Amino acid sequence: MNNIESFTAEEAFEKLGLTLPPAPTPLGVYKPYLIDGKYLYLSGHGPVKDDKSLIIGRIGKDLDIEEGKLAARQVGLTMLSTIKTHLGSLNKVKRVIKILGMVNCVTEFERHPYVINGCSELFAQVWGTENGIGVRSAVGMGTLPDNIPVEIEALFELMED
Repeated sequence: MNNIESFTAEEAFEKLGLTLPPAPTPLGVYKPYLIDGKYLYLSGHGPVKDDKSLIIGRIGKDLDIEEGKLAARQVGLTMLSTIKTHLGSLNKVKRVIKILGMVNCVTEFERHPYVINGCSELFAQVWGTENGIGVRSAVGMGTLPDNIPVEIEALFELMED
């Protein structure tokens, strides 16, 4: 009996049947990722679609909560694309350590964690519940760049060589 925990990250991702959008290139003065020893830091990522365009809109005004959650999942896919593009394989990541999720929403919106679950659930599917779930913050923002609904940054532990 196979369960997701017995698959490599690459195998688990393949079983999900999802596609990765193109890895974004910096539009400012920063690096999309940085490796320091056994840690991989990813800069804030937005929801890049397969055609390189961004999902746009404020949650509670332009998008509903479910669309926000899907946008957060798309951010997760964009982050996976950055990892695969620059490191060669999702299998190089041992575990998720921390996620910071920022939600562009109206001031009355209070379900930021639910939105960020879109990314967290994806990572749990790829790396399993033991290694794919780390510590997390989910916060609301007055705006985000280009009016994207979600921006997420993350810290991962890499496999030892």
